[in-house]
Amino acid sequence: MRKIEQQMNNAISNNLNWQSANTSVTFDPETNESIVRLHGNTIAVVGDNFVQIFDGGWQSNTTKSRLNAILKEHGISGECVIQKNFNWFVHKFIGQTAITGPVYNEYDFTNGFMFA
Repeated sequence: MRKIEQQMNNAISNNLNWQSANTSVTFDPETNESIVRLHGNTIAVVGDNFVQIFDGGWQSNTTKSRLNAILKEHGISGECVIQKNFNWFVHKFIGQTAITGPVYNEYDFTNGFMFA
């Protein structure tokens, strides 16, 4: 994980307002949510029990990296954004079995996708 992504996650975890280069976190004490922006475009909203993701209008490697850093820290292990043939997809944890362990579904990426 990049240093800027570690700092971003630290700001989210500690309910701080933070900005460095092209990435910012704004904490809203009324909703207890952190809003993450890349180049001024919202790419994530992180609350106590959810992470909601957006592409901010750009499905770039940087956007995907920031989203995956957020999901690694604030989501369930294994949840992520992936790319296949230039299209984005989301792996979302859906449960666990005694035989196979964690089970994930793959969904088309859509703005506002919610991880609970």
